[in-house]
Amino acid sequence: MSEITSERERIVTFARSMFERGLTSGSTGNISSRLSDGTLLITPTGSSFGFLDPARISHIDQDGTLLSGDAPTKEMPLHSAFYTTRANTGAVVHLHSTHSVALSVLPGNDPEDVLPHLTAYGIMRLGRVKLLPYFMPGDPAMGEAVEGLAGKRSAVLLAHHGPVVAGRDLEAAVYATEELEEGAKLALLTRGLQPTQLSATQIMGVIKHFKVDW
Repeated sequence: MSEITSERERIVTFARSMFERGLTSGSTGNISSRLSDGTLLITPTGSSFGFLDPARISHIDQDGTLLSGDAPTKEMPLHSAFYTTRANTGAVVHLHSTHSVALSVLPGNDPEDVLPHLTAYGIMRLGRVKLLPYFMPGDPAMGEAVEGLAGKRSAVLLAHHGPVVAGRDLEAAVYATEELEEGAKLALLTRGLQPTQLSATQIMGVIKHFKVDW
């Protein structure tokens, strides 16, 4: 099986899993993956994670030219921004997951570090999550905002919209995105209850042990 065929199948498998567990609904969300030749696979515009056809997943070159499959998602600039600014990015996942969106619209968030440090896994897989402002869906300014971070963040949360997470490969990006959603759920469940967060010493221990970008 060729690399492109195999990776298309993997995208379908991960997307369906997230859809079936309610992490995305309808035709929301998109996934991309970088192949060894530098070209990208990305879910098509208007597609549903629960019903993807591998052969219709968009295959585009480094210049954005469509090589095969359907037209790519209109949120391609979000994905391109991570590939451009983070050389080790192998995949990007964007969801409209419920708890993450809910967290993004609450007052009192720290835009530089929106996810409370309640577990070591949130730090390990996400580092600090940047809260970006609202943009119209498909607005290229979303990609420009990610580019403006100069590769310093692997995960952002778009206000009123959802998370966008980059990983070294498809599996890592999916798991990190799911970790963000679980972290947002914990934040909502404990908000106002004064939960004990990890101490600065504990956080630094995780950062050093797992070599986390911070």
